[in-house]
Amino acid sequence: MTPDYPVYVISKGRHESRLTSKALESMHVPYHIVIEPQEHDLYASVIDPKKILVLPFSNLGQGSIPARNWVWEHSIARGAERHWILDDNITRFYRMNKNHREPIHTGATFKAAEDFVDRYTNIALAGFQYNAFALDNAKHPPFTANTRVYSCILIKNDLSYRWRGRYNEDTDLSLRALKDGWCTILFIAFLADKVATMILKGGNTDELYKDDGRLIMAQSLQDQHPDVVKIDWKWNRWQHVVDYSRFKSNVLIKRPNVVITEGVNNYGMTLVKRDAPRNSPAHKIDF
Repeated sequence: MTPDYPVYVISKGRHESRLTSKALESMHVPYHIVIEPQEHDLYASVIDPKKILVLPFSNLGQGSIPARNWVWEHSIARGAERHWILDDNITRFYRMNKNHREPIHTGATFKAAEDFVDRYTNIALAGFQYNAFALDNAKHPPFTANTRVYSCILIKNDLSYRWRGRYNEDTDLSLRALKDGWCTILFIAFLADKVATMILKGGNTDELYKDDGRLIMAQSLQDQHPDVVKIDWKWNRWQHVVDYSRFKSNVLIKRPNVVITEGVNNYGMTLVKRDAPRNSPAHKIDF
């Protein structure tokens, strides 16, 4: 099972690692990888050229913002009501099953997320929580409403916004939507395992996160949203802290005539124990 809405991966300087591309390939999820023209031959040597979209610009020094907005317009031009936009440093996707994270080998979680979102008229953004923030054996709800959505995002195409700035663009987009009364959904039932910022070369690591980039990033978001953002020193670095409590009153609005059937729809997913050595990370129950 695959997603209905188009999936885009924004990438730069990571043709060798291409983590998200590999993850999607293993799940048989259709996607396009969006790159700058000077890197076409490098990416085409390791990815099917039919999956490559080449941007009409390069090296603008604005991070991923121009590419993200180009993708938004591209998805509208193809008639899509929403689109997925993914960072290029996601190693794997998981399903939270009975409070245990299980790796998946299907695009069914994308499809399930889409179906949930499409039940409502006022979900602007949705996406998958980071795997690192959903630990095994802890109690987790299936989703959190009205918070930030990072890195693996399903966007409603007819929103009046577009990506802006150079830093924390996903938090800024989430906050603008929430302030206008839209809802966001951060799925915890479905997870994305993303490499930590500044670890993998390429992408924004080379353009935005140098020197005192962390503090500049936090200050930029505070300048955009001083009413809900403060700056704090956490985890040995400057970090923005956002108060999302004011958005609790944003209520989901169900589409007319939506019928939610009883029981559990696993979208064809079944638990399978993989054949691997006991000490291997692959020796576990898997979807």
